[in-house]
Amino acid sequence: MSSAEHPAPGVSEALGAAILQGLDAESDPQQHLTVVRRAAAAEDEVAALLRQSVAAARGAGHSWAALGAELGMSRQAVQQRFGARPSGAHEAGDGAEERWLGPVTAFDEMAELEIAGRQGWRTVGAGMLKHRVRRTPTQWEHKRIVWTGPLRRWEDDGWEVAIRAFPWVYLVRDTGVPVEAS
Repeated sequence: MSSAEHPAPGVSEALGAAILQGLDAESDPQQHLTVVRRAAAAEDEVAALLRQSVAAARGAGHSWAALGAELGMSRQAVQQRFGARPSGAHEAGDGAEERWLGPVTAFDEMAELEIAGRQGWRTVGAGMLKHRVRRTPTQWEHKRIVWTGPLRRWEDDGWEVAIRAFPWVYLVRDTGVPVEAS
């Protein structure tokens, strides 16, 4: 029996509570539209988390067949739905220099991002075993943390959220120091 047949306890309640927070649709029928808008936003977020989870599982070595079993789908259906996207999907529209950094794994990506950060590259996106990085005139620090809740304490220390790649959050911080010569 797949995990898809038995959702984690409390997920539905937590989503419902988040969508309904602060609303009273009984006293104000217009708030039904707010519920619809929030539910649509939640659906988009959950779909993004699912894509990130599948990418993380693939990066950890799980097969399309294993993912299909978890999702109640065939191997082919999972691969078609979550397989590689066109590489131009993250092109910078503002003329900034961008490139892919990789291949990298969870074991070596932070060391690679540290080197790239000293050369003025900051992560702006991620794909399977790679990071999309953008060139700047200053050095950057990179940090990977497990996504466990609000990120306020990191933001208070000057970190910015660069990527949410469930279960990870990649943070960046501009050091203000000019780049090292490569």
